[in-house]
Amino acid sequence: MYSFKTISANKNTVTKKWVIVDAEGQILGRLASRIAIILRGKHKASYTPHVDCGDNVIVINAEKIRVTGRKADQKEYVRHTGYPGGQRSVTYRNMMAKAPERILMEAVKGMLPKNRLGKRIATNVRIYAGTEHPHAAQNPEVLEF
Repeated sequence: MYSFKTISANKNTVTKKWVIVDAEGQILGRLASRIAIILRGKHKASYTPHVDCGDNVIVINAEKIRVTGRKADQKEYVRHTGYPGGQRSVTYRNMMAKAPERILMEAVKGMLPKNRLGKRIATNVRIYAGTEHPHAAQNPEVLEF
């Protein structure tokens, strides 16, 4: 008979790469879901749900990301300061003018697991508004979507 073994990765056997993604002209949600898949490692044959086996992702041109429909005026980002009556909201257009990296980061974090592993995986993404990034030493390979 055949003898097949299920491969279960752990932090010692995982091989992580660095990939670079250009967000110029990409739609926010579609790009965020693809980045989340790469961060989790679901694109690899050795994917293991309880292990950080995904790649490190560098995103450039975050200020050139697009949204469809009327989301630029209607979408709101809500946060709470921690004080009574401290709920604050900012529209997509205002957030894009102030911190375009935060828009994509919130979208990607929303697509990751809500547990310790999800928080750990979220540290593997670096988002930059322009084309410059300080990670040239990692030799990232360009990923096309």
